Amino acid sequence: MTLHAHFGSGNPADAMIEHVMAQAGVQRVPSSKLTLFQRRNFLDAATCAALCDHVDATRRPSTISDSNGDPTFRTSETGDLNPFDPLVIDLNARIAAFTGLDPAHGEPIQGQRYAVGQEFKAHTDYFEPDGIDYHRYCGIAGNRTWTVMIYLNEPGAGGATRFKAIDKIIQPETGKLLAWNNRMPDGRLNPATLHHGMKVRAGTKYVITKWFRELPWR
Repeated sequence: MTLHAHFGSGNPADAMIEHVMAQAGVQRVPSSKLTLFQRRNFLDAATCAALCDHVDATRRPSTISDSNGDPTFRTSETGDLNPFDPLVIDLNARIAAFTGLDPAHGEPIQGQRYAVGQEFKAHTDYFEPDGIDYHRYCGIAGNRTWTVMIYLNEPGAGGATRFKAIDKIIQPETGKLLAWNNRMPDGRLNPATLHHGMKVRAGTKYVITKWFRELPWR
């Protein structure tokens, strides 16, 4: 993970935490097992609605990196947002300003759409070093470091995000941002970031996700 130069030397994870916590409205989930932040109303409703339209325009069945033999493991749809669209350019800038993370290390933003009954079963966002496709996905930019996820709407029922290791269930709220470190303070991958995009029971759920890498994305 790389941070903007104004953080200087020292532990970059500590610098990122200090930067985020200095901003208004940020809540850190109390846990010694993982670093997880919430920020309500990060995006306004109109921006969220426009992003939902972008997701719908490009949505396709979501995929997973390593097939685990469960065809129902991830049943959502994914939309790839156009990085040259002014709305997406602004969103990338806002995420970079919020996190302090170097935009060059960010993957392109993706959107996800969950209809009734769809979910993403418990998973981590990083790639397992012994996974069959690890070198394919991490050979150039390295593994994922931080995840930023923003709820774009509130489904009629269901669709919460559950972090099982800390027994925390976060309900979707339009414009709410979640950000977490996929690593422990010592840099090891953190299995406590295991999270479940729970089934939508009524309506449709939209989120966008931005992942950051160890090295510049290209």
